[in-house]
This record gives sequence, C-alpha cells and structure tokens, in this order.
Amino acid sequence: MLLALGWAPPRIAAALGVTPPTLRKHYFFELRQRDVARDRLELRRIELAWELAEAGNVGALKEFGRLLDRNDQMEAERSMSSQPEKSRRDDQSGGRLGKKVLDAQLARDADADLAAELELEAAQQHAIN
Repeated sequence: MLLALGWAPPRIAAALGVTPPTLRKHYFFELRQRDVARDRLELRRIELAWELAEAGNVGALKEFGRLLDRNDQMEAERSMSSQPEKSRRDDQSGGRLGKKVLDAQLARDADADLAAELELEAAQQHAIN
C-alpha cells in the first residue's frame, strides 16, 4: 500500500519501525514491484466498486462509472502524449533513455496521477458534504 502511495523505502521502514536493510531483506520482492503497486491498488478499488455495484449499491455503481471514466481518460492521455514526447527524448539523447531516467519520469508521472486523484476525491467529498 505504501509503495502504491509513492513512499520511498526509508520512509516505509520508519513507519514500520524497522531499518531500511531489514525492510529490503524481508520485502525484497515487494519493493521490486514498485512500478505495479499503484496499478494493483487501483485494480482493487475497481474490483470493490464493481462487487458492491453488482450487489445493488447505487453509490458504488456511480463510483465504478467515475473510476472507469478516469481510467479511460488516463489511458487516452498516455497514448496521445507519450509517443511524441518519447520520440523527442530519443532524438535529443541519441537513443533510448536509461533506466534511472525512465524510472524518474515514471515516478513524476505517478506523483501527478496521485495528486490528480486526491484532488478529485477531495472535490467529491466537498460536494457530498
């Protein structure tokens, strides 16, 4: 969960009350899955909304629709913006991006997605209250 929220391993270790080496020792595989942690969390949210919607929860059905719309919007933005941008970066650097540069860009994208999601949820809560 903390990886999905974008926390760094030292911060996770502090929250769990262990040292970073202990965290790496016992959660090596999970820490390597950082890139998919956010997707797994989002998948679980969609699954829960769908299960509740199938059970007749109208609010969950509306939330599922919002999640679906947001997912479609994010996928459309990724497909439209990533191709030209990638081509420009490849042209500037003379080849493929390195792993560290690519990871940094993915982290920035994940942070932006999280911020947008939090703003949307805050607006929804404000509208409800």
